[in-house]
Order: sequence, then C-alpha cells, then structure tokens
Amino acid sequence: MLNEIEIVKPMDIEKRSMAIITEELHGRTWPEPEFSIVKRCIHTSADFDYADNLCFSENAAKIGVDALNKGASIVTDTQMAASGINKKRMKECGGEVYCFMSDPDVAAEAKERGCTRASICMEKAAELGKPLIIAVGNAPTALIRLYELIQEGKIKPELIIGAPVGFVNVVEAKELIMTAGIPYIVPRGRKGGSNIAATICNAMLYQGGR
Repeated sequence: MLNEIEIVKPMDIEKRSMAIITEELHGRTWPEPEFSIVKRCIHTSADFDYADNLCFSENAAKIGVDALNKGASIVTDTQMAASGINKKRMKECGGEVYCFMSDPDVAAEAKERGCTRASICMEKAAELGKPLIIAVGNAPTALIRLYELIQEGKIKPELIIGAPVGFVNVVEAKELIMTAGIPYIVPRGRKGGSNIAATICNAMLYQGGR
C-alpha cells in the first residue's frame, strides 16, 4: 500500500490538489475570481457538487474582492467561520472579522424575544455602520432576519455569502436572500457550512492586492 502513495512536498500539496480539481472539472471554467472560489470550495469539501450549486449574482465575486480590498469587514454567524477566515489578510486589507454569537447580550435578547441568536447577530451587524460582507454558514434564520433588515433599510451589505447547511428552512432562506437586491454568493440546496463560508471569504481575500 505504501508504494501507492504519492510523495508530495508540504508546500506543493495545495498546488497539486488544485491541479487535480482542475483536471477533474474536465475543461469547465469560470471567469475569475469565481473560478478560484469554486475550486477552493471543492478543495475544502472534496465535493464537486459545488461546481454546479454555487450561484453568483452579476459581478458578485469581484464586488466582494473590491470591498475587502477597500477595508470592508466580515460578519459571520459562527465562531468556526470566524476562526477560519485569514486574519492576516484581513488586517492587511484594513477590515475586521466579527461574530456576535457568544456575546452575553445576544444570548439574553434572543431568550427574551424567543428567537435565535443568529437573528440578533444580524441586528447587531446593522448597528456597526461600516461596509460589511455578511457570511452565513450555519443559521438560515440569520439570512431571513438579514432579508427583513434589508427591506427595512437598516442594513445594506456589500455582499452576502449565504451558505447555511441543513434541512429546516435552509433552501428557502437561500432562495429568499437571492431576491434581496444585494450581491450574493450562494450554494443552492442543502449544502454549505461554516467551512464553506470561510473558504469563500478566503478565496476573495487571496485575490486582493493592496
């Protein structure tokens, strides 16, 4: 078995992985930076379904890259996604990463109002008063409340990454946020997750060039 293992230097593993992904896409390509996002989502998940389910509104990826390069911050709905975003690149670009899910006031208000903490997090994001990319990797309720806040004129993100994963209201929330009039990147269907939300953010960060 050992003689079947390919010897790859550590610094070459990602490069080799991307070459395999490109080969197995059999000539399918996207304009950049969409192509980098698609490949990185496949690389993170080993799931080629992302070649078919990732939906980009017009120029969404470029809008995201430009926003980050101008110092936009990112708000996520999970600590896992926040942890996965490249803080060094964010700092170089002048932005910050926020996740309010563990804030005591968020937990208290969610309990008092009988709603999810993710919903309250979107309200807290609306109070930041700065250019934002919203990256949702877990809670469809975050996308639903975000949609409401957009309709109420309380928030206008530069870009929405709508990638919650699961079975309850996930598909519906994704379809809803795609009608909000805000640039979006959304893996349609049930798939997604905090790792995918962070991966999309990082793919755009790596495209930037301050």
